[in-house]
Amino acid sequence: MPSLKFGIIEQKVFFKAAPGDVYDALLDPKRHADFTGSPASTSAKKGARFTAWDGYISGRNLELVKGRKIVQEWKTTEWPKGYPASRLELTLTAKEGGTELEMNHMKVPAEQVADYSSGWKRSYWEPLKEYLAKGGPRVPPRKNRRRASSPLSRPLRPRPDRRVAP
Repeated sequence: MPSLKFGIIEQKVFFKAAPGDVYDALLDPKRHADFTGSPASTSAKKGARFTAWDGYISGRNLELVKGRKIVQEWKTTEWPKGYPASRLELTLTAKEGGTELEMNHMKVPAEQVADYSSGWKRSYWEPLKEYLAKGGPRVPPRKNRRRASSPLSRPLRPRPDRRVAP
């Protein structure tokens, strides 16, 4: 049996919003769908199972501290066979003018670290910044939509409502 190889993704991002607003956007299914544009069954209950990106991401909430910390067991539909779920830890800290989110995504299959690292930025942090800056929904969730590609491992196509710099 081949040896399993893991990596870690560490990121820090600043949001111009209160820690509670960031926390709620990540765990409330409607808000999550609003900023990602894709169905989610997220929950703010410890032990609850969740899905995001129309089932591409799934897992379970391990620890939740309102407005401060989210710890989840996490994987995608592209997870290599034989690999256990990863551990995602998000720590929210109030800073002047907003919130610093520190992400530690551990036990990620080594072959997926680079793609998921850029996917977190492109598919979560950038649209979440935009959503929070506008104070609410950016686009309605896309219902009953089939994914042509996964949101974290491949670039997403620009949405019609987003301007693309020349």
